[in-house]
Amino acid sequence: MAINQEFWAFVFGLLGNVISFMVFLAPLPTFYQIYKKKSSEGYQALPYIVALFSSMLWIYYALVKKESSLLLITINSFGCVIETIYLATFLFYAPNKTRLSTIKILLLLNVFGFGAMLLSTLYLTTGSKRLTVIGWISLVFNISVFAAPLGIMKRVIKTKSVEFMPFSLSFFLTLNAVMWFFYGLFLKDYYIALPNTLGFLFGIIQMVLYLIYRKSKTVTLEVPVKLQELNGHVIEVVKLSTMVPSEPNHITEDGAVVVTSVEDPNWEESGKGNVKNIMDNAGRV
Repeated sequence: MAINQEFWAFVFGLLGNVISFMVFLAPLPTFYQIYKKKSSEGYQALPYIVALFSSMLWIYYALVKKESSLLLITINSFGCVIETIYLATFLFYAPNKTRLSTIKILLLLNVFGFGAMLLSTLYLTTGSKRLTVIGWISLVFNISVFAAPLGIMKRVIKTKSVEFMPFSLSFFLTLNAVMWFFYGLFLKDYYIALPNTLGFLFGIIQMVLYLIYRKSKTVTLEVPVKLQELNGHVIEVVKLSTMVPSEPNHITEDGAVVVTSVEDPNWEESGKGNVKNIMDNAGRV
Protein backbone atom coordinates (compact mmCIF):
# COMPACT_ATOMS: atom_id res chain seq x y z
CA MET A 1 0.00 0.00 0.00
CA ALA A 2 2.84 2.36 0.90
CA ILE A 3 4.50 1.60 -2.42
CA ASN A 4 1.30 2.49 -4.29
CA GLN A 5 1.02 5.77 -2.39
CA GLU A 6 4.60 6.69 -3.23
CA PHE A 7 4.02 5.80 -6.86
CA TRP A 8 0.91 7.96 -7.15
CA ALA A 9 2.60 10.78 -5.26
CA PHE A 10 5.39 10.66 -7.83
CA VAL A 11 2.89 10.65 -10.72
CA PHE A 12 0.94 13.65 -9.42
CA GLY A 13 4.15 15.45 -8.43
CA LEU A 14 5.52 14.94 -11.94
CA LEU A 15 2.30 16.25 -13.49
CA GLY A 16 2.43 19.14 -11.05
CA ASN A 17 5.96 19.94 -12.24
CA VAL A 18 4.83 19.98 -15.88
CA ILE A 19 1.83 22.24 -15.25
CA SER A 20 3.73 24.52 -12.85
CA PHE A 21 6.43 24.85 -15.52
CA MET A 22 3.83 26.20 -17.96
CA VAL A 23 2.36 28.49 -15.30
CA PHE A 24 5.81 29.91 -14.55
CA LEU A 25 6.18 30.68 -18.26
CA ALA A 26 2.77 32.37 -18.49
CA PRO A 27 4.17 35.92 -17.96
CA LEU A 28 6.44 35.67 -21.03
CA PRO A 29 4.01 37.68 -23.23
CA THR A 30 4.01 40.40 -20.58
CA PHE A 31 7.78 40.69 -20.61
CA TYR A 32 7.84 40.56 -24.38
CA GLN A 33 5.63 43.66 -24.31
CA ILE A 34 7.99 45.27 -21.78
CA TYR A 35 10.92 44.48 -24.06
CA LYS A 36 9.14 45.91 -27.11
CA LYS A 37 8.19 49.11 -25.28
CA LYS A 38 11.59 49.30 -23.52
CA SER A 39 9.65 50.21 -20.39
CA SER A 40 7.94 48.34 -17.55
CA GLU A 41 5.86 51.36 -16.63
CA GLY A 42 2.24 50.34 -15.99
CA TYR A 43 3.16 46.85 -14.75
CA GLN A 44 3.56 45.52 -11.21
CA ALA A 45 6.58 43.62 -9.87
CA LEU A 46 4.95 42.44 -6.63
CA PRO A 47 3.51 39.15 -8.01
CA TYR A 48 6.99 38.12 -9.20
CA ILE A 49 8.62 39.12 -5.91
CA VAL A 50 6.11 37.00 -4.01
CA ALA A 51 6.47 34.09 -6.45
CA LEU A 52 10.24 34.18 -5.91
CA PHE A 53 9.74 34.18 -2.14
CA SER A 54 7.31 31.26 -2.43
CA SER A 55 9.81 29.21 -4.47
CA MET A 56 12.60 29.97 -1.99
CA LEU A 57 10.34 28.94 0.89
CA TRP A 58 9.36 25.62 -0.71
CA ILE A 59 12.97 24.78 -1.51
CA TYR A 60 13.93 25.38 2.12
CA TYR A 61 10.99 23.25 3.28
CA ALA A 62 11.96 20.44 0.89
CA LEU A 63 15.61 20.50 2.00
CA VAL A 64 14.62 20.25 5.66
CA LYS A 65 12.07 17.52 4.96
CA LYS A 66 14.51 15.51 2.77
CA GLU A 67 12.15 12.56 2.17
CA SER A 68 10.21 12.56 -1.13
CA SER A 69 11.12 16.18 -1.77
CA LEU A 70 12.93 15.99 -5.12
CA LEU A 71 9.92 17.10 -7.16
CA LEU A 72 9.44 20.13 -4.93
CA ILE A 73 13.07 21.11 -5.36
CA THR A 74 13.12 20.73 -9.16
CA ILE A 75 10.12 22.92 -9.99
CA ASN A 76 10.85 25.57 -7.38
CA SER A 77 14.48 25.81 -8.45
CA PHE A 78 13.21 26.58 -11.94
CA GLY A 79 10.79 29.02 -10.36
CA CYS A 80 13.63 30.87 -8.61
CA VAL A 81 15.56 31.14 -11.88
CA ILE A 82 12.66 32.33 -14.06
CA GLU A 83 11.31 34.78 -11.47
CA THR A 84 14.79 36.24 -11.03
CA ILE A 85 14.98 36.75 -14.80
CA TYR A 86 11.55 38.39 -14.80
CA LEU A 87 12.53 40.75 -11.99
CA ALA A 88 15.87 41.60 -13.58
CA THR A 89 14.08 42.46 -16.82
CA PHE A 90 11.49 44.50 -14.93
CA LEU A 91 14.14 46.47 -13.04
CA PHE A 92 16.19 47.07 -16.18
CA TYR A 93 13.27 48.75 -17.97
CA ALA A 94 11.60 50.32 -14.92
CA PRO A 95 11.50 54.09 -14.27
CA ASN A 96 13.83 55.19 -11.47
CA LYS A 97 11.07 55.62 -8.89
CA THR A 98 9.54 52.21 -9.64
CA ARG A 99 12.97 50.59 -9.67
CA LEU A 100 13.77 51.98 -6.25
CA SER A 101 10.46 50.89 -4.70
CA THR A 102 10.81 47.40 -6.23
CA ILE A 103 14.31 46.99 -4.82
CA LYS A 104 13.04 48.03 -1.38
CA ILE A 105 10.32 45.37 -1.46
CA LEU A 106 12.82 42.77 -2.68
CA LEU A 107 15.18 43.55 0.18
CA LEU A 108 12.39 43.62 2.75
CA LEU A 109 10.70 40.35 1.75
CA ASN A 110 13.24 38.19 -0.08
CA VAL A 111 16.41 39.19 1.74
CA PHE A 112 15.61 40.37 5.26
CA GLY A 113 12.26 38.57 5.59
CA PHE A 114 13.47 35.24 4.30
CA GLY A 115 16.80 35.65 6.08
CA ALA A 116 15.08 36.28 9.43
CA MET A 117 12.86 33.24 8.94
CA LEU A 118 15.86 31.11 7.94
CA LEU A 119 18.02 32.11 10.91
CA SER A 120 15.19 31.82 13.43
CA THR A 121 14.22 28.32 12.30
CA LEU A 122 17.85 27.19 12.15
CA TYR A 123 18.83 28.43 15.61
CA LEU A 124 15.56 28.40 17.57
CA THR A 125 14.13 25.07 16.39
CA THR A 126 15.45 21.56 15.85
CA GLY A 127 14.36 18.27 14.27
CA SER A 128 10.68 17.75 13.57
CA LYS A 129 9.74 21.03 15.26
CA ARG A 130 11.74 22.94 12.65
CA LEU A 131 9.90 21.17 9.84
CA THR A 132 6.57 21.92 11.52
CA VAL A 133 7.33 25.63 11.84
CA ILE A 134 8.48 25.91 8.21
CA GLY A 135 5.47 23.89 7.09
CA TRP A 136 3.04 26.23 8.85
CA ILE A 137 4.75 29.29 7.40
CA SER A 138 4.47 27.76 3.92
CA LEU A 139 0.83 26.79 4.48
CA VAL A 140 -0.26 30.23 5.66
CA PHE A 141 1.69 31.96 2.90
CA ASN A 142 0.12 29.82 0.19
CA ILE A 143 -3.40 30.17 1.56
CA SER A 144 -2.92 33.91 1.15
CA VAL A 145 -1.74 33.31 -2.43
CA PHE A 146 -4.77 31.27 -3.35
CA ALA A 147 -7.10 33.78 -1.73
CA ALA A 148 -5.60 36.62 -3.78
CA PRO A 149 -7.82 36.11 -6.88
CA LEU A 150 -10.79 37.20 -4.74
CA GLY A 151 -10.05 40.74 -5.91
CA ILE A 152 -10.31 39.62 -9.53
CA MET A 153 -13.56 37.75 -8.90
CA LYS A 154 -15.02 40.82 -7.21
CA ARG A 155 -14.15 42.94 -10.25
CA VAL A 156 -15.67 40.38 -12.62
CA ILE A 157 -18.95 40.48 -10.69
CA LYS A 158 -18.93 44.29 -10.47
CA THR A 159 -18.14 44.89 -14.15
CA LYS A 160 -19.93 41.74 -15.40
CA SER A 161 -16.95 41.22 -17.67
CA VAL A 162 -14.30 38.48 -17.68
CA GLU A 163 -11.65 40.46 -19.55
CA PHE A 164 -9.60 40.53 -16.35
CA MET A 165 -9.85 36.74 -15.87
CA PRO A 166 -8.84 34.52 -18.84
CA PHE A 167 -10.48 31.10 -18.70
CA SER A 168 -7.37 29.21 -19.83
CA LEU A 169 -5.27 30.62 -17.00
CA SER A 170 -7.97 29.87 -14.40
CA PHE A 171 -8.25 26.33 -15.78
CA PHE A 172 -4.52 25.57 -15.60
CA LEU A 173 -4.19 27.09 -12.12
CA THR A 174 -7.07 24.89 -10.96
CA LEU A 175 -5.53 21.83 -12.58
CA ASN A 176 -2.21 22.70 -10.99
CA ALA A 177 -3.83 22.90 -7.55
CA VAL A 178 -5.42 19.46 -8.09
CA MET A 179 -2.06 17.87 -8.96
CA TRP A 180 -0.29 19.26 -5.90
CA PHE A 181 -3.23 18.45 -3.63
CA PHE A 182 -3.02 14.76 -4.52
CA TYR A 183 0.77 14.88 -4.31
CA GLY A 184 0.51 16.14 -0.72
CA LEU A 185 -2.36 13.78 0.08
CA PHE A 186 -0.53 10.63 -1.00
CA LEU A 187 2.56 11.72 0.94
CA LYS A 188 0.37 12.68 3.91
CA ASP A 189 1.97 16.10 3.72
CA TYR A 190 -0.92 18.38 4.62
CA TYR A 191 1.21 21.52 4.47
CA ILE A 192 1.09 20.99 0.70
CA ALA A 193 -2.38 19.47 0.37
CA LEU A 194 -4.47 21.94 2.41
CA PRO A 195 -3.61 25.21 0.62
CA ASN A 196 -4.20 23.56 -2.74
CA THR A 197 -7.71 22.56 -1.61
CA LEU A 198 -8.46 26.26 -1.38
CA GLY A 199 -6.79 26.83 -4.75
CA PHE A 200 -9.03 24.21 -6.33
CA LEU A 201 -12.22 25.74 -4.87
CA PHE A 202 -11.34 29.27 -5.96
CA GLY A 203 -10.38 27.97 -9.40
CA ILE A 204 -13.78 26.32 -9.83
CA ILE A 205 -15.51 29.55 -8.76
CA GLN A 206 -13.47 31.54 -11.29
CA MET A 207 -14.43 29.21 -14.13
CA VAL A 208 -18.10 29.34 -13.13
CA LEU A 209 -17.96 33.16 -13.13
CA TYR A 210 -16.35 33.03 -16.57
CA LEU A 211 -19.22 30.93 -17.93
CA ILE A 212 -21.75 33.33 -16.41
CA TYR A 213 -20.20 36.60 -17.62
CA ARG A 214 -18.31 35.53 -20.77
CA LYS A 215 -20.72 37.32 -23.12
CA SER A 216 -20.91 40.56 -21.15
CA LYS A 217 -20.21 43.89 -22.83
CA THR A 218 -18.64 47.17 -21.71
CA VAL A 219 -19.53 48.38 -18.21
CA THR A 220 -18.82 51.76 -16.60
CA LEU A 221 -17.73 51.68 -12.97
CA GLU A 222 -19.35 54.38 -10.88
CA VAL A 223 -16.67 54.35 -8.21
CA PRO A 224 -13.32 55.70 -9.40
CA VAL A 225 -10.56 53.12 -9.38
CA LYS A 226 -6.90 53.99 -9.20
CA LEU A 227 -5.17 52.75 -12.33
CA GLN A 228 -2.73 49.86 -11.94
CA GLU A 229 -3.72 49.32 -8.34
CA LEU A 230 -3.39 45.96 -6.58
CA ASN A 231 -6.70 45.53 -4.76
CA GLY A 232 -6.99 43.12 -1.90
CA HIS A 233 -4.28 40.44 -2.44
CA VAL A 234 -1.39 40.30 -1.10
CA ILE A 235 0.65 37.94 -0.29
CA GLU A 236 -1.25 35.57 -6.02
CA VAL A 237 0.48 35.12 -0.61
CA VAL A 238 1.20 36.53 -2.45
CA LYS A 239 -0.65 39.15 -3.45
CA LEU A 240 -2.47 38.60 -6.55
CA SER A 241 -5.03 41.27 -6.81
CA THR A 242 -6.66 43.18 -9.55
CA MET A 243 -4.73 45.65 -11.62
CA VAL A 244 -6.56 47.92 -14.00
CA PRO A 245 -4.50 48.62 -17.11
CA SER A 246 -3.96 52.21 -18.06
CA GLU A 247 -4.87 51.41 -21.65
CA PRO A 248 -7.25 51.04 -23.30
CA ASN A 249 -9.40 51.86 -20.23
CA HIS A 250 -9.76 55.54 -19.45
CA ILE A 251 -11.15 57.88 -16.84
CA THR A 252 -13.90 60.30 -17.76
CA GLU A 253 -14.07 63.87 -16.54
CA ASP A 254 -16.50 62.94 -13.76
CA GLY A 255 -14.00 60.43 -12.36
CA ALA A 256 -15.60 57.19 -13.60
CA VAL A 257 -13.50 54.43 -15.08
CA VAL A 258 -14.68 53.06 -18.43
CA VAL A 259 -13.74 49.42 -18.94
CA THR A 260 -13.26 48.44 -22.56
CA SER A 261 -14.92 45.28 -23.85
CA VAL A 262 -12.80 42.20 -24.42
CA GLU A 263 -13.84 42.34 -28.04
CA ASP A 264 -11.53 45.31 -28.53
CA PRO A 265 -8.59 43.77 -30.44
CA ASN A 266 -6.14 46.31 -29.10
CA TRP A 267 -7.02 45.51 -25.50
CA GLU A 268 -6.96 41.80 -26.27
CA GLU A 269 -3.32 42.11 -27.22
CA SER A 270 -2.06 44.46 -24.56
CA GLY A 271 -4.21 43.62 -21.55
CA LYS A 272 -3.59 39.94 -21.08
CA GLY A 273 -0.14 40.46 -19.72
CA ASN A 274 -1.47 42.53 -16.85
CA VAL A 275 -4.00 39.86 -15.90
CA LYS A 276 -1.31 37.22 -15.94
CA ASN A 277 0.87 39.58 -13.99
CA ILE A 278 -1.67 39.12 -11.22
CA MET A 279 -2.86 35.56 -11.59
CA ASP A 280 0.02 33.55 -12.94
CA ASN A 281 1.55 32.98 -9.48
CA ALA A 282 -1.48 31.51 -7.91
CA GLY A 283 -1.58 27.81 -7.58
CA ARG A 284 2.15 27.21 -7.61
CA VAL A 285 3.74 25.03 -5.01
